[in-house]
Amino acid sequence: MGLRTYILQRIIFSIVLLYAVITVNFFIFMMMPGDPVNILANSMKLKNQEVLQSIIEKFGLDRPLHERYAKYVVNMLTGYFGYSYYTNEPVVTEVGLRLQNTLLLIIPPEIFAIVVGIVIGVLAAHKRGKFFDSASVVTALAAYSLPVFWIAMMLVLVFAYQLQWFPSGYTIPDWWVNQPHPIWDELAMRLKHLVLPWATLFLLSCGSYLLLCRATTLECITEDYVVTARAKGLPERTVLFKHTLKNALLPIITEVAIVFGFTLSGAIITEQVFRYPGMGWWIWKSIEQLDYPVLQAVFYIIAICVIVANLIADLLYGVIDPRIRYG
Repeated sequence: MGLRTYILQRIIFSIVLLYAVITVNFFIFMMMPGDPVNILANSMKLKNQEVLQSIIEKFGLDRPLHERYAKYVVNMLTGYFGYSYYTNEPVVTEVGLRLQNTLLLIIPPEIFAIVVGIVIGVLAAHKRGKFFDSASVVTALAAYSLPVFWIAMMLVLVFAYQLQWFPSGYTIPDWWVNQPHPIWDELAMRLKHLVLPWATLFLLSCGSYLLLCRATTLECITEDYVVTARAKGLPERTVLFKHTLKNALLPIITEVAIVFGFTLSGAIITEQVFRYPGMGWWIWKSIEQLDYPVLQAVFYIIAICVIVANLIADLLYGVIDPRIRYG
């Protein structure tokens, strides 16, 4: 089987999987407790039955289940996610308002955690049994095992309330809202508000990458090709990061693909602690308000990201490790 055939098969499989996700996503919310009509009426404080009926027809809640399912599948495939029960705004607009905050919150610390975790993991495997290895493993286990809300609260307590170096939450101060500011001042203020959430996510992620990279490197560091590379007199840095790490990256690629696939879900607990208006905070609020169109759209988008991320990871396996063949 060639690469093109493999890609075609994976694309077909991904399409089938996406349809299965859409179907499951629809019926899960149909079986959830709570009447969407009552939720809609309460959220809008509607008493007029004619107005309520017109809004119910707008959301399609009066149609039979099979018609709602068929329309739902078409809407998901065409990118039409309907309106929020709570705000009565298009879900696409709501996503756009919060997506930029989530990407800015998640991606920088995740990339930094990947780089630092891989480098320290390789060095810890190289110095296995020594103080650097033991200290790295203990620190990584501690950071990875601690609850994320505890890490966030400790950072807020120390650096926001005691030292008062950084803000305790939000993206900008309340008194900045609706006031013009120079772009560099606004950028500096936003970065200042992001320091503690970034530190929380970095500490949470770096430990897992370090432990995974150390474990995979230890499996490869005694292989014949590594011994041969050392026998040729290659520098130890080249042996570690070019020969050993390249073959130890496959499990790390899988981990990275899964993490970035769930990027759009945000960091729900972190965003709650820091009151950060991202996708995670929005998902939590939508769960509280039983805002089904929002939840259906978000879970569908997350599923697409995970499917695409895993497809990219499968293709990268053959690029990084030439021993893998698509056959």
